[in-house]
Amino acid sequence: MSKIEVDTIAPQSGTTVTVGESGDTVTIPTGVTLDASNATTTLPANVVTTDGTQTLTNKSIAATQLTGTVATSNLGTGTADATTFLRGDQTYASATPAAGSITTTQLAYNPNSFRNIIINGDMSIAQRATSTSSITGSGYYTIDRFYLVNGGMGTWTQSQSTDVPTGQGFATSLKMDCTTADASPAASDELVLRQQIEGQNLQYLKKGTASAESLTLSFWIKATKTGTNIVELFDFDNTRQISQSYTISSANTWEKKTVTFAGDTSGVLDNDNGASFGVQFSLGAGSNFTSGTLSTTWTSSTNADRFVGQVNHADSISNEWYITGIQLEAGTSASDFEFLPYDVNLQRCLRYCWKHGGEASNQYLNAQGSYNDANYLAFGLVSPPVPMRAAPSVTENGSVIVHRLNTDYTGWNWGFITGVQSQSWFVSGEKASHGVTAASSVIKCPTTSDFLLYSAEL
Repeated sequence: MSKIEVDTIAPQSGTTVTVGESGDTVTIPTGVTLDASNATTTLPANVVTTDGTQTLTNKSIAATQLTGTVATSNLGTGTADATTFLRGDQTYASATPAAGSITTTQLAYNPNSFRNIIINGDMSIAQRATSTSSITGSGYYTIDRFYLVNGGMGTWTQSQSTDVPTGQGFATSLKMDCTTADASPAASDELVLRQQIEGQNLQYLKKGTASAESLTLSFWIKATKTGTNIVELFDFDNTRQISQSYTISSANTWEKKTVTFAGDTSGVLDNDNGASFGVQFSLGAGSNFTSGTLSTTWTSSTNADRFVGQVNHADSISNEWYITGIQLEAGTSASDFEFLPYDVNLQRCLRYCWKHGGEASNQYLNAQGSYNDANYLAFGLVSPPVPMRAAPSVTENGSVIVHRLNTDYTGWNWGFITGVQSQSWFVSGEKASHGVTAASSVIKCPTTSDFLLYSAEL
């Protein structure tokens, strides 16, 4: 056998080199690497090896050139069949997990009930009113659990709207309608929609520890004005905050937005019924809140860094702003909105606000007269449907009156007897020289606009 040793074989002319003739066999010895990295065509179908140990590098082989059976041992460890899949580490795993082998931490989101930290995120409960106009200050106006901070930024009508994203399961949204514009806000002006949350409901987030949970916020938004908007998480216990931006891309179009906030390893939340945490949507802000650099990581709060880049939704009386489907949950992924039955959602809201009366005309409240003197009547014992967060305050809406023996007595100021608790109390009607006997006296709400509102809001 002849042996020729060369470094390179080049064609005499053209680009073709012929090795052997038809019918010849060219043998590639064991351990030789055939490098086809510079080839522009696939390997010919009749290139074979005698023992399968040769290595072909840097070259793909067409599927039509692969025939025969490949041993499982050459693909990875484990069993290859219809019930398995090949993992990235070249081992096989069962395609059907065993019962109980998947934990909630391995899922993309927490599947447990009440995973949504936000209460009434679908805007379905509005005990106070379904619409309030001429809003120039801060307060709770319509949708339960949502507080409007209006620091001198325009005049608004807030309402519970039936304008909702199509096909998403929502029936109501919160609407803000600008009726007096503020195109040039003062430095201290701000307009924020927020919900505050009790610290005892958030201990599982492990805030202030090395294991602090990330949080993902999702919501549906629609607005006349497009552009950059800011949403903020605020830690009221430790005066810390983090902001994220999102963009409203199309005017007057429902858009779903999702933003994720890193977990905060500083600042443990108080384990009590106080306002520890808040989610805050900005609708506009003056330079006191926009002149710095947006704080997209947890930090001690600096007002100038909170709402940087926020567009002004108060700059025109043509502006409207809608939101619904607000969900805040642990983790880095947003799950589908967690719809709760109406009665469950209402009970959660009743912890913070109870509308007593106003459900029908000439409604008599379940509070009997128990004591009287010349200037007031006491009624009780009043018990709310659920224990309230704390001892509530009471506000009269409309004209709540006293009724006794087919006679109505008007002109009362409503308050509490000393010692009000979160689960029961005596309510009192004050009126100088009223002349009414407590016996057989009851509280009456003449119309659906007349009621007593008990509030234990944060």
